[in-house]
Amino acid sequence: MPISLWPLGITPGAVPATLGEMSEIDKFSRSGTPLCDEPADSASRCGLGSGDLCIPYHRAHDGTWGYVWGDCWRGPGQSGDYLGSPLILVEDDFDPSGARPIEFTRPLPGDRPAGQLFDYRRHADNGFGVTEVSRIPNDAIEFGGRTFVQYTSVHTWVPPNSDTDGSGFSGVAYSDDYGVTWQDFGYHWHGAALGINGNPYGMWTFAGIDPDGYLYIFAKPWNGSHHYRHDRGRIQLFRYDPADFFHGDFAAQQNWAHVDGEWGWYPAARQAPTPIFGPGNNLGEFSVERIGSVYVMSYFDCTDLSVCTRTAPRPDALWSAPKTQVVHDATVAPEHAGFPQLPNLYGGYLHPGSSSPDNLTAVISRWTGIAGSGPYTVTQWTGLSA
Repeated sequence: MPISLWPLGITPGAVPATLGEMSEIDKFSRSGTPLCDEPADSASRCGLGSGDLCIPYHRAHDGTWGYVWGDCWRGPGQSGDYLGSPLILVEDDFDPSGARPIEFTRPLPGDRPAGQLFDYRRHADNGFGVTEVSRIPNDAIEFGGRTFVQYTSVHTWVPPNSDTDGSGFSGVAYSDDYGVTWQDFGYHWHGAALGINGNPYGMWTFAGIDPDGYLYIFAKPWNGSHHYRHDRGRIQLFRYDPADFFHGDFAAQQNWAHVDGEWGWYPAARQAPTPIFGPGNNLGEFSVERIGSVYVMSYFDCTDLSVCTRTAPRPDALWSAPKTQVVHDATVAPEHAGFPQLPNLYGGYLHPGSSSPDNLTAVISRWTGIAGSGPYTVTQWTGLSA
């Protein structure tokens, strides 16, 4: 995935740590454990040489863990055959202590090396009235014997400071054989190329089924390029009865909205959701997981070039202020001094198997944004405290 290395309105020449100085940044880097793009790593044994995102989800039917990848290549540093997006690798046993890093056991469907799971053609109109560059996964969840992946079809990767988000549409794909074969629900959310730029349903994260019985979902405009300048961190919340969502009854959605001075739940036909945070920095990938009894949100702050977290006792409760976890470069901004750093970071997906909010595992991607260059990888960070 293309990423924004530069904060909004700042050109590469204005930033002290440029791509040409990346080796200097690396000298001070306290990076996570690479999970691909390394010789003889477990991803390459599954046929995946380099890739990004690596979104963790629990495969509830057998207790294993799935990892959903974005654009991937057979070789390191985006070399060799392009594999497509999305892909899934499986891990049999996750160690939340971090003593043993994530080790991928096999790809899906399992009878061949890792490859694209969705049936669509790149740089073509697949029947939706828009040319698709790639379908990028945003999150995954499994319940009731069905696996769901919410994704964004990218029409174009937009340049810095873009007025459009570059999306084609968003959808929810599902699998009734735990990730081997896939189909889409009929309803899709139009993106910029189909007339709805900055659609607040562009990219989702599944917070899971709460003890109250509802499936909670957060969503925001698509900003996988990290260049959409009108993103402003507009995250909204809605929920479903899991049975309604299971069957694709999206009209049954309930929205969390601020009406007449009070927050409350409303049928989607009556009230649109209200962003849960005021306008702020532009955000990219994000995730929400219930870790123990606490909900933890993580996201890539495209303006600050950092992965941050927030916490709340419930999805519809007041969320804490952002807490910086990992930064692009701890040597430039005074407020980043002393933080762990990973040059060219993005993503930052929480692992649902994390042992506690004080010992989180997050998967953070790394890439310069230059096609055909490396490292193009994901890294495991364990021991983060929300």
